[in-house]
Amino acid sequence: MDWTLEVVVVPVSDLAASIAFYRDQVGFHLDHDTENEFMHVAQLTPPGSGCSIVIGNLPSQNEMAPGSLKALQLVVADAEAARAELLGRGVEASEITVFDERDGGTFFGFADPDGNTWAVQQIRARADKPLIPLEARGRFGE
Repeated sequence: MDWTLEVVVVPVSDLAASIAFYRDQVGFHLDHDTENEFMHVAQLTPPGSGCSIVIGNLPSQNEMAPGSLKALQLVVADAEAARAELLGRGVEASEITVFDERDGGTFFGFADPDGNTWAVQQIRARADKPLIPLEARGRFGE
């Protein structure tokens, strides 16, 4: 049986500001923004990822303090290009650190407006062999 991680709840204080940050500055796809009398939640997915983040006011989200999620990890094929992209969109990002010269040993980081932190790991092999093949990337039947 497969057990796939497909959603991570990220606690935020301002849903509109967080949607703008993750969609417009970080570049995640806004899958949906749902509001009704019971909730207001948004789901966003990093390009090429099989796992999304959900932000909003569901009970599980209200149990966590905004900014309390630390060290979520994204993987890119080129850390320098990814960092430059974020900086160009106004995201503050740390300097690139090489912990190990082998593929997978290069990182940088950033934080969202609430202080939830992200590590970005370079795995050059993802350029030629993405985790999710391009032909399998449609979301929600698109």
